[in-house]
Amino acid sequence: MKIAMASSMLILFLILLSQLNDVVQGFDVRQHLSTVTRYNVVKDVADKNFVPSEIPDGCTPIHLNLVARHGTRAPTKKRMRELDRLADHLEVLVREVEENHLSLEKVPAWLRGWKSPWRGKLKGGELIGKGEDELYDLGIRIRERFPDLFNEDYHPDIYTLRATQVSLVLFYVPRASASAVAFGMGLFSERGSLGPGRHRAFAVTSESRASDIKLRFHDCCDNYKNFRTNREPAVNKLKEPTFDEITSSLRKQYGLNFTRQDISSLWFLCKQEASLLDITGQACGLFSPSELALLEWTDDLEVFILKGYGESLNYRMGVPLLGDVVQSMEEAIKAKEEKHTPGSYEKARLRFAHAETVVPFTCLLGLFLERSQLHQIQREEPLQLPPKPPQSRNWRGSIVAPFAGNNMLVLYSCPANVPNKYFVQVLHNEHPIPVPGCDGTDFCPFNVFKERIVAPHLKHDFDTLCNVKTEPVQKSEPTTASSI
Repeated sequence: MKIAMASSMLILFLILLSQLNDVVQGFDVRQHLSTVTRYNVVKDVADKNFVPSEIPDGCTPIHLNLVARHGTRAPTKKRMRELDRLADHLEVLVREVEENHLSLEKVPAWLRGWKSPWRGKLKGGELIGKGEDELYDLGIRIRERFPDLFNEDYHPDIYTLRATQVSLVLFYVPRASASAVAFGMGLFSERGSLGPGRHRAFAVTSESRASDIKLRFHDCCDNYKNFRTNREPAVNKLKEPTFDEITSSLRKQYGLNFTRQDISSLWFLCKQEASLLDITGQACGLFSPSELALLEWTDDLEVFILKGYGESLNYRMGVPLLGDVVQSMEEAIKAKEEKHTPGSYEKARLRFAHAETVVPFTCLLGLFLERSQLHQIQREEPLQLPPKPPQSRNWRGSIVAPFAGNNMLVLYSCPANVPNKYFVQVLHNEHPIPVPGCDGTDFCPFNVFKERIVAPHLKHDFDTLCNVKTEPVQKSEPTTASSI
C-alpha cells in the first residue's frame, strides 16, 4: 500500500514538474502581463481545440456590435509617482549593500542608478502610438472582413461610434475616445478627401461619465463601488503569500533587502517596460518564468474577483449595455423585414471603453466558462477562483481584456432553407469563440441567444441592482489560494 501511494505521489509530482517546464519553455513574458498585455501580442492566441462554425451559404451579415477596450496607454500619474518612489528605494537598497562592504556582484547593472522612463512627466494615462496603431489596424481589418456592412457612405445614423469619458484627478484623459478616433480613421480610410490618406470626418459621441450606464456603469453603480471598497483588502490579503514567497526568493538571489511593496512595484515596472517599451530583460528579467506566471495569476485573480465572475454584481450591472446590444439587433431585423432602403438604417454600433466595461460584458455573454459554470452564474452561485499555476486555467486577463481587447456580435440574415432566419456570431479578439449558452458554438440562432443568454440577465434592473440599499458586503476573505 505504501509503495502504491509513493508511486502515485511520484507520478503526480512528475506531472506537475512537466507542466511547470511547459510554462518555462517558450515563455514570452509579453503574453503574460494580464490586462496590461498589448493586443498584437495575443490577438491570435485562441483555443486550438475549438472548431469554428461554418457560416451557411446565403447567410449575410446585416449588423455588427463592437465593444472594445482602449488601446495601449501610458501609466497614470499615480503609478508614475509609484515608480519614482521605487527608484528612490532601490537607491537606498544599493547604498545599504555598499555601506556594509558587501559585493554588488549579484545586483543587475541596470538597477544601479535606475530612474523611471516616465520621470518628470506631468500627466499620464493617455493613448500612446502603439495603442493608436492597434485600433487603426482593427478598423481596417473589420472593414475588410465585413465589406457588405461597410459599403455605405458614412453617416452617424448608419455607423455609430460611442466612447466613454474618464477623468483622473483634475484633468481629462480621453483614451477611449482617442481609441474611437484611431479606429474610425482606419475604418473610413480612403473613403474621404482629407489629406493623402483620403480620410474623412466622423462623429464620436459620449455621455457624461456620471450618467453613462451603458459604457461606464461601474461609475454609476453605488452598490458596486461599496462592494469593491469592502472587498479590495481581502483580495490584497489573498495575494500576499505569493508576493512574500517571491520577495524572499529575490532577496536571496540579488542580495538586496526587497520589501513586498518593492516586488509589487517591480512587477508593475515589468509590465510597463514589456508592453510599452518592448524591454523584457530588466524588471521582467529579475523574475523566473514560474515567478512571472504566479504574478500574472495574482493580477488575473484580482480581475476575476473585482470585475469578473467573482461576484454577480460585477457583470449584472452591465445589463443596460446588453440591452442596448440586443435592441440594436432587433432594430436591424425590423429594417430587414420591412425592407427599409439601404442607407436608411444602422449597420454597426461601435463602442470604446475600458476593462471595467469589457470584462463584465464578456461575463454577461458567458465566455471562458464551461457549460456547468454558466448555469452557476445564472443561479448567482459563486465560481471557484482561477487555479494557481502550474495548473491551467481559462481565465487570463491577457486574453479576456488586453489593451484593445474586444467582443463583436455579428447579426446574420439567412435564407429560407436554413432552420433559423437570424443568427448571432460571437467573436472575441476577432476570433470565433465557443458560447456555453449556445451549446458551445459561436454561431447561435438569435432567438436562442436571447432566451438562454440575454433573458436571464435582463430580468434584473440596473437601478434595483445598483441603488437600492442591500446588506453590506462581508469583508470575509475569498477562497484562499491554498485551497485552489
